Amino acid sequence: MNGPEALVDSADRMTTRVGQAFVGTRAVFRGHDLHANLRHLDWMALYVLGITGRHHSEPQTKLLHALWVCTSYPDARIWNNRTAALAGSARSTPGLGIAAALAMSEATIYGGHPYVSSIDFLIRAQRHGGSLCAFVAAELAQGRIYGYGRPIASIDERLPWVLGIARELQLDGGPHLRVALEVEQLLVARNPKLRMNYAALMSALCADLGFSPTEMHHFQVPVFLAGMSPCFIEAAERAPGTVFPMSCAHIAYEGPAKRAWPAAQPQP
Repeated sequence: MNGPEALVDSADRMTTRVGQAFVGTRAVFRGHDLHANLRHLDWMALYVLGITGRHHSEPQTKLLHALWVCTSYPDARIWNNRTAALAGSARSTPGLGIAAALAMSEATIYGGHPYVSSIDFLIRAQRHGGSLCAFVAAELAQGRIYGYGRPIASIDERLPWVLGIARELQLDGGPHLRVALEVEQLLVARNPKLRMNYAALMSALCADLGFSPTEMHHFQVPVFLAGMSPCFIEAAERAPGTVFPMSCAHIAYEGPAKRAWPAAQPQP
């Protein structure tokens, strides 16, 4: 139902499937009493329950934790961490600075977008009944395949550690991970630099846990969060404006050439 009818149907009330706060008595979270039933739940398990509406096992929750931990780099040179550091240097508040850094994480090339595109590709590839080689070729004909290749270095140092954790938890045998590894072989045969990166690995593991692209989009939002606050705090401890200052010599100026200003004439 669309149009005015939808507005009339929603007037003076709000229907919900996700939960409600009965202030003064209780709070309901995805059909569970938050305090009576979920108060001992791991925060990651609660977060993913909120996104998917599904409970995950302890090994699955540990894997999801690892996916966040292994990419938490407190390096202010990284594009989104730089925003957090500059916010700290400008004496902004943690909430504003970290929110801005998280917003910057929605980058098309190396932020939130590749996770969504990668899991969408892997789900379609896994469901494809024909030749994977032909499927990959068709995808490349339409553009790039996200999750393979890396702007700075072709080798992703995070992958062996995450794969090791998945192996320890016996969560490394899923069909989407298998497809992701097969796609890497096909792409590397075309270009040695197109090795799997973190987006493809994380997307494959999450797809094997039943995540949809929309659920993946929400899950990856705080994936860099733990590395942001250290950058903000360290920058805030320094003198204002001393984070990545740029001298005029570094500016590629292409405007009018230097001009000589006439000397001021003495007033009579």
